[in-house]
Amino acid sequence: MNATRRRAKTAPSTTGGGLAGATRGRARNYTQMLGLIHQAAIEVFAAEGLTGASTQAIADQAGLSKAQLHYYIESKEALYRQVLQDIVNDWIGVFGFSDEALGPRKVLTELIQRRMQFSFDHPLRSRIFTAEMMRGAPAIREMMGASRQRTEQAAAVIRNWAQRGLMDPVDPLLFLFHLWAATQFYADHAAQVAFFRDASMSNEKDRRYLTENVTDFLLKAAGVR
Repeated sequence: MNATRRRAKTAPSTTGGGLAGATRGRARNYTQMLGLIHQAAIEVFAAEGLTGASTQAIADQAGLSKAQLHYYIESKEALYRQVLQDIVNDWIGVFGFSDEALGPRKVLTELIQRRMQFSFDHPLRSRIFTAEMMRGAPAIREMMGASRQRTEQAAAVIRNWAQRGLMDPVDPLLFLFHLWAATQFYADHAAQVAFFRDASMSNEKDRRYLTENVTDFLLKAAGVR
């Protein structure tokens, strides 16, 4: 983790109050501890945002004292930036296009499925990204270079498919925005979806149903042949 302090001395004991029983009585190695802190930060940032979050809340969520937490991190802001960087890296992988020659139906179907799966499996990461964008993206803007390049490449592929008559002549960038919005909804508004459908978002059958419907809707909207 870029925002962590690399120290040669032995890490402080983490067997004290607050740690899960399974970890009591044995030291955690450095990598495991960073993972614990990272997950705690995701949960706190998703619930409170950067402004509302505190290192005390993150420490409590991780089962650490505040002093123990600050052994591993430089600051709340540095930890937040690292969480955002990891999310951006995730997006780059999720939004990757398959071989253009496979055509829009197969490539876009796979993309929508990956986006929906990410929304189902990592809603907190998605909400942190959305909240950062809603406040003007001050922390994440400098991290978006690779993501922008990947998006422009995807837009060029969509434009080529349209020129070849494989789909309607849509605005490729706006189509990607619509795809993002439709799939992101199931992360940011998971509670709303579960409430109105009286269904569990963790149920595999419900996930398949939602994914199939979103896929069908978006492909029809784009006039995919």
